Amino acid sequence: MRDEWNGLQALILKDCPYAYYIHCLAHLLQLTLVAVSQVVIPVHHVFTKLTSVLNIVGAFCKRNDELKHAKADEIAHMLALDERETSKGLNQIGTLQRASETQRGSHFKSVSSLINMFSETCDVLINIMEDRVTYASREDVDATYEVITSFEFVFVLHLMKNIMVIADLFSQALQCQSQDILNVMRLVSSTKVLLQKMRDEEWQNLLEKVISFCKARNIDIPYMNAQYIARQGRARNKKDDFTMEHHYRVNIFYAAIDSQLQELNIQFNDSSFYRDDFTDNEKIYLRVQLDHYNYNVVQDPEFKNLSSLSDLCQWLVRTRRSLIYPLVYKIIVLVLTLPISTATTERSFLAMNIVNTRLCNKMDDDFLTDTLITYIERDIAKKSSMESVIDDFRDMKEHKVRF
Repeated sequence: MRDEWNGLQALILKDCPYAYYIHCLAHLLQLTLVAVSQVVIPVHHVFTKLTSVLNIVGAFCKRNDELKHAKADEIAHMLALDERETSKGLNQIGTLQRASETQRGSHFKSVSSLINMFSETCDVLINIMEDRVTYASREDVDATYEVITSFEFVFVLHLMKNIMVIADLFSQALQCQSQDILNVMRLVSSTKVLLQKMRDEEWQNLLEKVISFCKARNIDIPYMNAQYIARQGRARNKKDDFTMEHHYRVNIFYAAIDSQLQELNIQFNDSSFYRDDFTDNEKIYLRVQLDHYNYNVVQDPEFKNLSSLSDLCQWLVRTRRSLIYPLVYKIIVLVLTLPISTATTERSFLAMNIVNTRLCNKMDDDFLTDTLITYIERDIAKKSSMESVIDDFRDMKEHKVRF
């Protein structure tokens, strides 16, 4: 938050000098995924048009119903031809998922849902164009249909799904309420390795998959050895000195993966966590403190009886060693704070999106806070019966009457 709202950290520290800011790792990963769309222009266009599709198809219940009915008919047809497996959890109808930059994994779900319901979405767009709508609306829908039924859109859609599915396990690990930071950082390394492997080995498989997808839906497939001609941003009759395959392989495939790897290296490296909390001189002095700490604290007989970091932290304060080794103590506090606070922060932001809806956006801050606490800590709230809550309010009322 400190990058968005300057001065907020100072205000919090003024009221609570013992507060520490924590990295929202899941949010960092989501920003890493979204950053790709800001660097690679074709990917940015796909996410922009994906939002348009969701706005058009998901704006009315009628269109959503058409989408679900079309998907149900397609599943029934495939089952009749024995081209779909029948098992518990399979053949769910579902719907299009809306992406959010602040919600982990939302772009992956959004991209996957459109791929899964691509034909049905196209049918709904055609139905909208054939309905008696205004010229402007028909023009918007027609433009959207032309874009999403292009080979480049389908290619980028499948590419981003493959990239995001590699990072999905990493995303799931960041959602755990009790985080193992060491294993999370190992997942960073494995995610980078898998992305690099995809870059080196998966080009041909991806291309064949996209071509098969387009053939099944009558989407025009470009001749890969033909010379690439830019359709937007430059003169239409200007030819580039590379082929269509070079455009899709280098300008999109390599560029998207390289951007992803670069963002992961920047956002998740060993020096990115709390580097602003320790100056260069403090980092040097920290090594000296650790040497003293090893001889004067670790060798203490009481230290060997401590069973957890929490006990260690309390013992350092009680023995006033936290004042002698302030940098070591600061690291211990950060390690204690991070696993709990990261998940708690994510839960709070997600709960706010659920509770503070469009119909309830005028509630005051106190009521919103009470509602969020009740929702987030619903496991505790469930332990209270309705009768006990009524009794408490009645006792409060009687108490006010007596005084």
